[in-house]
Amino acid sequence: MIDVIVAGGGPTGMMLASELRLHGVHALVLEKDAEPTRRAGGLGLHMRSIEVMDQRGLLEQFLALGKQYPVGRFFAGITKPAPDRLDTAHPYILGIPQPTVERLLTEHATELGAEIRRGCELVGLSQDEHGVTVELADGTQLRSRYLVGCDGGRSTVRRLLGVGFPGEPATHEWLLGEVEVAVPPETLMAVVTEVHKTHKGFGAGPLGDGVYRVVAPAAGVAEDRTVLPTLDELKQQVRKLAGTDFGLHSPRLLSRFGDATRLAERYRTGRVLLAGDAAHIHPPLGGQGLNLGIQDAFNLGWKLAAEVGGWAPEELLDSYHTERHPVAADVLDNTRAQVELGSLEPGPQAVRRLLSQLVDFEDVNRYLIEKITAIGIRYDFGEGHSLLGRRMRDVELKRGRLYELMHGGRGLLLDQTGSLSVAGWADRVDHVVDISEELDVPAALLRPDGHVAWVGDDQRELHSQLPRWFGAAVS
Repeated sequence: MIDVIVAGGGPTGMMLASELRLHGVHALVLEKDAEPTRRAGGLGLHMRSIEVMDQRGLLEQFLALGKQYPVGRFFAGITKPAPDRLDTAHPYILGIPQPTVERLLTEHATELGAEIRRGCELVGLSQDEHGVTVELADGTQLRSRYLVGCDGGRSTVRRLLGVGFPGEPATHEWLLGEVEVAVPPETLMAVVTEVHKTHKGFGAGPLGDGVYRVVAPAAGVAEDRTVLPTLDELKQQVRKLAGTDFGLHSPRLLSRFGDATRLAERYRTGRVLLAGDAAHIHPPLGGQGLNLGIQDAFNLGWKLAAEVGGWAPEELLDSYHTERHPVAADVLDNTRAQVELGSLEPGPQAVRRLLSQLVDFEDVNRYLIEKITAIGIRYDFGEGHSLLGRRMRDVELKRGRLYELMHGGRGLLLDQTGSLSVAGWADRVDHVVDISEELDVPAALLRPDGHVAWVGDDQRELHSQLPRWFGAAVS
């Protein structure tokens, strides 16, 4: 029997497969498309996702193929410089197209031993107390202990489960094209910059090889969003706003997207779970979708591996929903707000002007940046130290960096006292005795996803927390 079947081979699915393989879990990725997508999708990684790649030793590969941009202009396109001393060792945005992210994560999953089958469409599933039976379009049946649907906003897994997907249908729509242009780049960007001052839903940016990603508001909401727009439709909408269509030609991709906002009622149904767009959809404002999915997988991977490995404490797997569902709900809310702030109506414009003034206050600016880039997330682990429930940023140690010690996906006790012990949990938790001038707590227990589970210097307190996250001690 397969340990875990992952339905969907996008960035979320490949991140999850990689995390499972770090713990020796047999992971099979089923992707219905025979070839990787060329669609740009997400255009970059936010600070928390950059940290995730650093924690797993992947960041250098991503940096080599991306471009670093300063933090700013995140919330509804309001342009303000970032505050000083953001709580991260990576205070930048990494511009990198989604197909490149997917390719790098696929290579990583493959190197770790994940099995990937393309051209395999899941069409049916059933589950019992021992596992999940999956049916493919060609009639093949597969059996696994768990199934995770990472199969996008129109998730087949979610539909077959009957999980509710409440929210709002699209009321606004945009056309997107990956196209070539017949004007010099400087001419294009000068016009786009001017139009964007008053029409926040209009834009264009280079993708490389002479191709640009052009976005323009649609004339209305399509009755059937699966019907792709034509190049003429896109050119017509661009001309309405810019006075020219820039000679758009040779489309590589044409699509439409809307501001539909939906959130799955539950992320787990027995032995089947949902992650990424299968669990939540929202407008792409702030560039949060790709990052939200990767971070879902990062939260789920070690927990599901613990369940498969037999050492998961009770309710650990359910904590995936408990922790990530509120995060997605918050993303849905902030994207709803950004859509409203992009309206040209007097009321939203008045609110936009007021918010622009408020962002001049450093605390407001910092709050919004931490929200969009996900470095401000704090899971509810109960009362305690301000670090509790937050991810710990990378810190310099006497003998290297913290994130260099987390590549294996295990728990970690960073002990500045030298007097603590993880005896009984050494097969799941690394004990690192080292000093950091950037860390003002005697010791910190980190989960495999880098979130702080405990701080202090009392061995008895530590022993009370280790079973909560890492199961029973082994004698």
